[in-house]
Amino acid sequence: MASSSPLLLLLLLLPLAAAASLPPLPLSTASRWVVGADGRRVKLGCANWASHLEPVAAEGLSRRGLGDIAARVAAMGFNCVRLTWPTYLATNATLANLPLRWSLERLGMRESVAGVRVNNPGLLDLPLIDVFQEVVSALARNNIMVILDNQMTTPGWCCSTTDGNGFFGDKYFDPEEWLNGLRTMATMFRNTKNVVGMSLRNELRGPYQNVSLWYRYMKQGAEAVHAANPDVLVILSGLDFDNTLNFVVPNQIHLSFTGKLVFEQHWYGFSDGGNWESHNQNDACGMVVGFIKNKGLFLLQQGWPLFFSEFGFDMSGTHTGDNRYLTCFLSVAAEMDLDWAIWALQGSYYIREGTLAYDESYGLLSWDWCTARNPSFIKRVNSLQSPFQGPGLPNSQEPYNVIFHPLSGLCVVVKSSEALELGPCDESNAWNYTSTHELVLQHTGQCLQAKSVGENAQLGTDCSKSSSKWQLISNSGMHVSTELTKNGTRVCLDATLDGIITTNQCKCLTGDPNCNPESQWFKIILSSKHIGTSILQLPSDGPWSPTSST
Repeated sequence: MASSSPLLLLLLLLPLAAAASLPPLPLSTASRWVVGADGRRVKLGCANWASHLEPVAAEGLSRRGLGDIAARVAAMGFNCVRLTWPTYLATNATLANLPLRWSLERLGMRESVAGVRVNNPGLLDLPLIDVFQEVVSALARNNIMVILDNQMTTPGWCCSTTDGNGFFGDKYFDPEEWLNGLRTMATMFRNTKNVVGMSLRNELRGPYQNVSLWYRYMKQGAEAVHAANPDVLVILSGLDFDNTLNFVVPNQIHLSFTGKLVFEQHWYGFSDGGNWESHNQNDACGMVVGFIKNKGLFLLQQGWPLFFSEFGFDMSGTHTGDNRYLTCFLSVAAEMDLDWAIWALQGSYYIREGTLAYDESYGLLSWDWCTARNPSFIKRVNSLQSPFQGPGLPNSQEPYNVIFHPLSGLCVVVKSSEALELGPCDESNAWNYTSTHELVLQHTGQCLQAKSVGENAQLGTDCSKSSSKWQLISNSGMHVSTELTKNGTRVCLDATLDGIITTNQCKCLTGDPNCNPESQWFKIILSSKHIGTSILQLPSDGPWSPTSST
């Protein structure tokens, strides 16, 4: 934890998401949404768990008990795991039947053997393929859905353009062997309820990649998986390390089945072209979001499901570029109500790129797997682990607006006509952002107003004032700005360190790469989920008092 500010303490006091039961399965798709067997939206809020490196076993089994790890996934609020595997686990019988002990010993990892003996003694002498199945079963016992991700052909760290695993026809990427591996895994988990999807291949890349072969083999892979296991979602990655899906626009892939196809895209700050540390943060965010929309995000608007199956950042909180990228990503994740998977669950690896006990700075868990590496992030992402929109939400209502603050992961909550503050998005009020730029509180008709620089934002009844007209300015589109009635000074919504919503002079709009605008970043997003009886609403007449409204 890099800070102990009041806002951070507010985040840490929020309750963790309660473990949920599995949704009605199997999953399918309805337009851009993933839905359960009952037709209701199922939002994928996942963690990536690597099982594709040289030991060919889920990371962390030498650090913690398998059941403990699975329970921690649920306790952090994630409802699914994207579990990686190498093709050879399914196609090389010698490797698949190698006991975990031998797999570790052949790599010289005696300490890892000792760790597994202490933490998971029942797994130590199981074949690797059985260990993989035990991981899936442990996640099932904790009501965690699983997406099987074919990460590589050969066990090892992914990815580079020269590792021979990049594209069909590459040194270690034989299309027929890949198809056989997909069939084997799809068949193996055909009756495993919590295995809900299969990603056909991670991060296609390298000099051999081309669109015509992508269509040929991705179609074959999709058909092979569906024939072997018609219940699972079939997830297709793009090109250029899964950064690009724009080639699917003119010629959508045609399959013999419907209701199961999902596309996936990756987004990292180190590869999105943002130059996060050298550019103004508003300019960088606006530019990168444009790139992401053109490369794949547009699919949602065309009615196709899109899963951001990898995003991640340095969880130490000390990497300026990653911190800036993350806040931008979270704003898009909220606005588009994305399905997503964070890279990564693992706090360390048995071995990575030749280094034993390699520390994963992007890991949710610490190096020893005992604690959360960045507890504030777990709280920050909590509001994005449940859906804002989608078909069949319980007690859903007509769409309304929520004012989301991506720096904190919280939403604007009305406490009184003169007190607005950040709070859990599940306790947000329903707003209406009108065509004439007023932010009107539903059920009351009162609108958000600015009084003066440095003072609290407040509610009022005269929505014709200039100080009630809120426009989205800066290239990020996240400065919510108005002009003061008295002197025309332009101010922006701002959140203090203790979460109070004020109005201050707009900062960091453009140019300066060292200025941090994030306290003034807000997203006005759509939601249709039910506002419960615990939510306080302002009455339409008389002084403000707590009410129970639905």
